[in-house]
Amino acid sequence: MTVSAVRVRLCVLDDIATGLGRAFAVGGRRLAVFRGRAGEVFAVDAECPHKGGPLADGMLVGGQVVCPLHTARFDGRTGACDQPGLCGAVGAYPAEVRDGAVYVTVPAE
Repeated sequence: MTVSAVRVRLCVLDDIATGLGRAFAVGGRRLAVFRGRAGEVFAVDAECPHKGGPLADGMLVGGQVVCPLHTARFDGRTGACDQPGLCGAVGAYPAEVRDGAVYVTVPAE
């Protein structure tokens, strides 16, 4: 079975502050999208699986998204939690900057 995906333009890179996140609704799901210091972008599910914390309100440290409620960190590329006994992983989605715009790829519905 092949899962199809769709690539969506979210915004221009300057709409996301360096080191911080912004929430987006994409393809029926909520995402938290972050901008790193080198201009790279990361997209993960918008809610922490531990207590439902709004990940877009957190910050990016290196390539890790930090939950604003309990400081668990999620790898921006894989979604893995640094405290697996506390919470599970979040979904992570391919994100890129092209011609100054931020794009994310999500599974098609």
